[in-house]
Amino acid sequence: MAYKDEKLHEEKVFKDPVHRYVHVRDRVIWDLVGTPEFQRLRRVKQLGTSYLTFHGAEHSRFNHSLGVYEIVRRIIDNFQNREHWNHEERLLCLTAALLHDLGHGPFSHSFEKVFKLDHEYFTRAIILGDTYVHAILQRVAPDFPQKVADVINKTYENKLVVSLISSQIDADRMDYLQRDAYFTGVSYGHFDMERILRVMRPMEDQVVVKESGMHAVEDYIMSRYQMYWQVYFHPVTRSAEVILTKVLHRAKQLYEEGYTFKCAPVHFETFFKGEPDLQAYLKLDEAITLYYFQMWQEEEDPILSDLCWRFVNRKLFKYVEFNPNTQMNEWMELYKLFQKAGMDPDYYLVVDSSSDLPYDFYRPGEEGERLPIHLLLPNKELQELSRKSEIVEAISGKKRTDHKLYFPKDLIERLSKRSKTKKRILEILYG
Repeated sequence: MAYKDEKLHEEKVFKDPVHRYVHVRDRVIWDLVGTPEFQRLRRVKQLGTSYLTFHGAEHSRFNHSLGVYEIVRRIIDNFQNREHWNHEERLLCLTAALLHDLGHGPFSHSFEKVFKLDHEYFTRAIILGDTYVHAILQRVAPDFPQKVADVINKTYENKLVVSLISSQIDADRMDYLQRDAYFTGVSYGHFDMERILRVMRPMEDQVVVKESGMHAVEDYIMSRYQMYWQVYFHPVTRSAEVILTKVLHRAKQLYEEGYTFKCAPVHFETFFKGEPDLQAYLKLDEAITLYYFQMWQEEEDPILSDLCWRFVNRKLFKYVEFNPNTQMNEWMELYKLFQKAGMDPDYYLVVDSSSDLPYDFYRPGEEGERLPIHLLLPNKELQELSRKSEIVEAISGKKRTDHKLYFPKDLIERLSKRSKTKKRILEILYG
């Protein structure tokens, strides 16, 4: 029997709090789960710094990746013997679903922003490079690693396969909304996934939903909207991200200036130089990162030491609402006041912005154009979701943006009571 068709002697199951069970019968999937590159995802949290806001948010990219695989497995089971579905692409879909987040670094998006990295680039590098994952994929077929990479890169020729993992209603979103809601303890991310899976249908270049399932899809989109603003963009989480990014910026600056660290940043050197290779990337996880933060509390540089102490001990920055269109003069005055007070504003006065577009319809030629969700009508015609749903129409194409100004209130309060600088800072911040 060919490796790609090989089944395990007995089905393996993972107990899962969201899907109850994750089922594995394919030898290829089981072998991929056991690779060092996939096991590394146990040491990368799904929600980055959110555990400092929601104490239950300790789940990992490993959990989530298994969940996405399980949803795709269920979708494919429902697609059997349906028009437009090619059973030969089953293993490709399952593999891409399992490996789609393989390249995430520690604290994910915050880490990427500091070092100008792209986790999808590293996902493809792991799949195509000299790794255990690549060796397994190549046993399936010489061109199989490239096919998996193409699906994750959204360049695979069959767009139906791509849409299962990356679209406005895909297995990735359906898993993380429910999983993140479960582990953060909020109710926003829950929706009737079983209903959505039952009414999904394969079409030539995308997954569509039967019109009878429209209300379940409405609920899913509103769940996503609420999760972004109540969980993912929570201002306390963003405060932790601000401090995290400033720690890494400060360490990088000190390294470039030739500072002598008590705890040398060995694992970060290639990142500080802007030359991270794949092996260095794979060695860096959140356990390693937090070790350095713990040790850097003892550094002689007061900024690095203080920022690390804040992150490790959850002594986060406070925040106020900020409008960059009308308050730049206040920000410039604050910048100078912080300098006068001995607080480096590049590290202690930070504007952070978040924005989200919960759903969009097709806008040809526009940057970031999105394939919309289509409803399959009883007459077999397709209709874009917002044309049928008043709820979705109300939020379609509407991007919401939020700005906050972060600062160390405790350092401000330590300034002398007689300090005019302190008084003016507080006046600007709190009115």
